[in-house]
Amino acid sequence: MLPQGVKKTITDNPKKLANLIDLVNLPSMLREFVGQSRISRLGCFMHVWSYIKTNNLQDPNNKNVVNCDKNLRSILMGKPQVEFVELPALIKLHFPKEPK
Repeated sequence: MLPQGVKKTITDNPKKLANLIDLVNLPSMLREFVGQSRISRLGCFMHVWSYIKTNNLQDPNNKNVVNCDKNLRSILMGKPQVEFVELPALIKLHFPKEPK
């Protein structure tokens, strides 16, 4: 079941949901990290989140910060540390804009 705010957003602007779930051809750097040639932006974010949890990359002192390893740095613009609020924007950079 979706939270009320998400339901309202989808109802008001279905294109936002489409931008998150449409499959996109990935650039080579992200393709190597994810292990797939096509994935949605939401799927990619979930894969990155899973990678962070599996490899214990959250900072033990501040759970809102991710300590990037070599693989994660390759897709997050070389940053050694990233806050969780930055992750969607950094991942979005890898996905091409659709022409209007």
